[in-house]
Amino acid sequence: MNTYKVIFHVDELPKWKLVLTNTKNLLDALIENTLVIEILANSEAVKFFIETDNVNQKQLLDLVSNNVIFTACNNSLTTFAIEPKSLFSFVSIVPSGVAELAIKQHAGFAYIKP
Repeated sequence: MNTYKVIFHVDELPKWKLVLTNTKNLLDALIENTLVIEILANSEAVKFFIETDNVNQKQLLDLVSNNVIFTACNNSLTTFAIEPKSLFSFVSIVPSGVAELAIKQHAGFAYIKP
């Protein structure tokens, strides 16, 4: 059994479906292994985390139950005037999306940007 660390990067709203499908496929394919998965949203993609009337909540919660970590760029939230309290409670906020990517890559995470 191996441990795999992956960070998915999404910065466009239309890419969310692909990112979620890719994440589920990764979980299914490497089920016998230990996975550390983070999905980082920046730019307009942070809007996907707004909880109000979000039809994707079940799919997100399914991934959370598989220990997938969701993070949002605070710079992007500020740019789009999105209050952190309007996001799903399981979303962590990082100061800078690009800095988070650099940190994770330095820590050995594979970078995937669908």
